[in-house]
Amino acid sequence: MSEMGYVAVREMKIGFRNPWAYSFMALFAMFMVSLLIINSQGYVSGYSGTSGTMLNLALYLLPLMALMLGSFSLTAEKEEGNWELLSTYPLGTWSLLAGKYIGLSIVLLSIVSFGFGLSGAASWLSGSGFDFLTYQQLLVFSIGLSLFFLGLAMLIGTIARNRWQALTIAVGVWFFAIIAWPSILIALLGMMPYPWIKPAVTTLTFLNPAELTRLFTVVKLGGGSTLGPEYYNWMVWIRSNWGTPVFIGVMLLWIGTMLAISFGLWERGRSRG
Repeated sequence: MSEMGYVAVREMKIGFRNPWAYSFMALFAMFMVSLLIINSQGYVSGYSGTSGTMLNLALYLLPLMALMLGSFSLTAEKEEGNWELLSTYPLGTWSLLAGKYIGLSIVLLSIVSFGFGLSGAASWLSGSGFDFLTYQQLLVFSIGLSLFFLGLAMLIGTIARNRWQALTIAVGVWFFAIIAWPSILIALLGMMPYPWIKPAVTTLTFLNPAELTRLFTVVKLGGGSTLGPEYYNWMVWIRSNWGTPVFIGVMLLWIGTMLAISFGLWERGRSRG
């Protein structure tokens, strides 16, 4: 087994023993099932109040879950002295980071899959819920959101010295990207000349993975008109044949950038001893 594979398997074992993972799994599954029980409209197709509520649930819960699990995994190596031990072995920094990312991705995707699977079974038994295509798009949204923020968690775990510091940074990033983002965006755009607004919105949207993933899913579900004509005209590329490949490319670029920065910081710390 390669170094990266060893780290990934080790991380999966630790992740599935972590009580935090099962707490998030239970919370996510409970809310998913509760929303489907509350929904009594039969099968929901496309973008609606129910699917919008499901989007918001995943948007609030999954980034925080990914940030905490990912950053805690790296800071635990520092606090428990495992990194000093691993440094004595011929284990490359890239193998460590990539292995941890792969292992944690499997843990997160298991949590998301369990939540969707349980709610899907409940909807099938009750005769209500989402049609298959809508449900599939919501699942893709949840997976993309988790992978985006797990990449950011690798950087937070690299910067933080301990779990308390990682928790503080993770909650701050989550609050900025999810809760405060609309207000900050409106305030910034209000101070700009009109010709700058559209380029600024484009740039800022691609810098916030939560907003990019949300808009991508809303348009894919057919709810792009709710964004307003100007926003919808800009986001119309999502519905083209290049929409999904561009989104996947941006995701890979974002994750790769976070891991590359983390790699550079770990290597600098390693060279200093």
